[in-house]
Amino acid sequence: MRMADRLPSMLMSQRIAFGFLVAVVLIASGFVISLYSYHQHGQDIERVRHTYEVINSLDRTLSLTTDSQAGVRGFVVTGDSAFLTIHQAAILSLPGQLNRLRSLMSDNKVQIQRVAKLGELIGSKLTVAQLRIPSLIREDNRRMDAIRQHIAIMTDTERSLMEVRNRQASRSFRNTLILILGLSLLTFVALVISYRQLRQELVRRQETEDQLRGYELRLREQIRQLEASNEELERFAFVASHDLQEPLRKIQSFATLVTNRYDAMFSVESQSFMDKIVHSAERMSTLIKDLLNFSRMSSNREDFKLVSLSSIVQRILDDQELRIKGLNVRVEVGPLPTIEGVPSQLEHLFANLISNALKFLRPDALPLLRIQAKPIDGRAYAELIADRRYVEITVEDNGIGFDEKYLDHIFEVFQRLHGKSEFEGTGIGLAICKRVVVYHQGFITAHSQPNHGTTFVVVLPESQLTTDYGRSNSTETYSYSAG
Repeated sequence: MRMADRLPSMLMSQRIAFGFLVAVVLIASGFVISLYSYHQHGQDIERVRHTYEVINSLDRTLSLTTDSQAGVRGFVVTGDSAFLTIHQAAILSLPGQLNRLRSLMSDNKVQIQRVAKLGELIGSKLTVAQLRIPSLIREDNRRMDAIRQHIAIMTDTERSLMEVRNRQASRSFRNTLILILGLSLLTFVALVISYRQLRQELVRRQETEDQLRGYELRLREQIRQLEASNEELERFAFVASHDLQEPLRKIQSFATLVTNRYDAMFSVESQSFMDKIVHSAERMSTLIKDLLNFSRMSSNREDFKLVSLSSIVQRILDDQELRIKGLNVRVEVGPLPTIEGVPSQLEHLFANLISNALKFLRPDALPLLRIQAKPIDGRAYAELIADRRYVEITVEDNGIGFDEKYLDHIFEVFQRLHGKSEFEGTGIGLAICKRVVVYHQGFITAHSQPNHGTTFVVVLPESQLTTDYGRSNSTETYSYSAG
């Protein structure tokens, strides 16, 4: 899939992921805010409870002071010592109650000062009460009124604080509810949007999958039709080539008989005509044989097996020994590996490459044929599979070379860069090389410059894949570059 086709899917996936991330963040934020609100509300309630406790303590202080006054008055009026018991109990409890007030109001400087003042007022009131003199009852009442007024001020202050704290607790609780509700709504919206995007993406992928399945079915049908067409063409070429051999053999035979029988009767011109007939028949025979070999590349499906490239190259060099010695060719062959392939096809491959190197020689240079190999990774060439092990074989000569702008043409059937009068050949050999390499899931190219020789580069996998999926018999479906 091209990057342009993948980009919308990647953007949609990012949007879906972002939507769910926003929803998760909102949920986490709501959870944290809820915990914080619960903690804050608890503190507000604790402050309200504390205020109630302060008010109750003030009321308790006032009650004890009132009990003390009532006990003294009862004793003065009746002379009954039982009233003094109430007075003494109140006196004993008041210091502790004042200390409790100081502890409860330790966070309020104003109230602490008022507690100190209250202690002084209660102390002076108790001093008067201890005298138990009837004439001091009015003074005792005045001091008691001062205590009541002072406690009332302190109580009003605490009630005001309680109202403020109640409002603060209510406002905090209300704001928290609003915030949680807003976060919940945003979370719901984010989830709905993400769900819709996810659903759209699933629908789009389903449509894409259905479309791809339709393409696959049509492609399978076209492949089936193409294979049937190729089989018919190959069958036709095979049969036609065999049928052409018979009349061609007769032409060659009768041309030879006529030449042998009537050679003395031929003029120079007639002999030239007969030579041309024989030479054309030989070229035609070579062309038919090459066509048969090219056709067999597709029709013969041999099994892959381990093949020693050294043995194949050495056998071809042995067959070409007389030609190599006659041309005084310097041959250099490095170590060649053993790979998995089809022996007959690999023999055709190297036979054509070696023959090609021995054909296009430069008259001003000592001929050279150098064959070398090295292991490479698939990442070395864009046309190969990354991380797959390959063998790169180079077949180098120092012949006439060619312009690399014709590189794509030399691997096509019947494509020649030189005239038939200059160099013999049918223009099929390199097409056979290309078909063999493609069948082996490899790669072939060449590097050359005019009058500076040619280096053919053949890259073959060390081992074949377990399936034939993707292997094509058509040389037109494989592109080559000068690398």
